[in-house]
Amino acid sequence: ESSMAAKIRKVNYVYVKAPNRAGQATRVLTALRDANVNLLAFSGFPERRGTAQIDLVTDDPSGLKRVARREGWKLSRTRRAFLVQGTDVVGAALAPVAKVAAKKINVIAADAVAAGMGRFGMIFWVSPRHYARAAKALGAR
Repeated sequence: ESSMAAKIRKVNYVYVKAPNRAGQATRVLTALRDANVNLLAFSGFPERRGTAQIDLVTDDPSGLKRVARREGWKLSRTRRAFLVQGTDVVGAALAPVAKVAAKKINVIAADAVAAGMGRFGMIFWVSPRHYARAAKALGAR
């Protein structure tokens, strides 16, 4: 299977802001696990003034919203990204970003990992105003 056989999906996500302190991601992930809310992707990073942003990508938005209400989390409005899942070959992350670059669309952030057992995953973001055009270029569903 070549890297071209990677599956590219349109995904929705929300984020929650948290203090940039030890244990905050654990608190969020524990609450989601305990409610059986499965994540497709998770990304946390520091912002300014001691705050962190935790992006949560799930196919269970209602479950996530239920947990957020119970935990008192303030969720962002729904945003969009692309999720790539495929075979871990040399250059696996290249094809999707090259396709959007060819359309002069900037990738504003990306995270990719080798998942073991010959698999890789990547999530990446483009500007909302370029999202539909990028989805078309990627053949993303």
